[in-house]
Amino acid sequence: MMNEIRPRVTLVGAGPGDPELITLKGVLALNKADVVLYDALIDRALLNHAPDKAIKVFVGKRHGSRQHPQEDTNKQCVYYAQKYGHVVRLKGGDPFVFGRGAEELDYIQQFGIATDVVPGISSTVAVPASAGIPVTKRGVSESYWVITGTTSSGALSDDLKLASRSKATVVLLMGTRKLDEIVGVYEDEGLSDKAIAIIERGTTREERVVAGTITNIQKKARESKIGAPAIIIIGEVVKESPQLKAIFEELVCDHKMIS
Repeated sequence: MMNEIRPRVTLVGAGPGDPELITLKGVLALNKADVVLYDALIDRALLNHAPDKAIKVFVGKRHGSRQHPQEDTNKQCVYYAQKYGHVVRLKGGDPFVFGRGAEELDYIQQFGIATDVVPGISSTVAVPASAGIPVTKRGVSESYWVITGTTSSGALSDDLKLASRSKATVVLLMGTRKLDEIVGVYEDEGLSDKAIAIIERGTTREERVVAGTITNIQKKARESKIGAPAIIIIGEVVKESPQLKAIFEELVCDHKMIS
């Protein structure tokens, strides 16, 4: 007698990149997967947590690529769940922080398929932390904004203008291609001296960090050829990183010499 198929989809946040930063609950979900649908930024070592017999399907996409559109991924979640049972949808960071997890759930639930969510460690706090940057610190920053650098229309989010006028730390995802525009927003507000860092592939062995001020970050980014996937952090907390202190001490010395 064949086992009855019980369709179920579990959205699992894989964390910011380091495969050891997935949660225990995420690992336990993978242990019980019949199918794993995983994204481009997932460390494939995580697939070892799934049974050998589990089907592993790549459904990722890079910025600017039209391959594997979201609609196809939604349909695959339903198809594999109905055919095989338990699907683990493995997504970078946290599924509900610019991960389109809510959209996937909305689609899947239309078919009466049971769903679960396993939150992941968000790259918006973990990646800055990996470079020694606290997104909040008493006496420095009381709050932080998390903003997408590229909205669904392809434009820079208008929220950045509001955020730039506050004392809050600003964390931008998917913003490296909009760096010139981001710098322009802060320059328009007269904030050319504001500290900024760009962290590429944060928490992984390939992590690279470029830091400076709004005035010089474009030049530094070009010289280092830093690119996506990366997170941009803007605010005085950048200067609090032990790893980056020397950069800002050098800037202060240069400023005093010019004065």
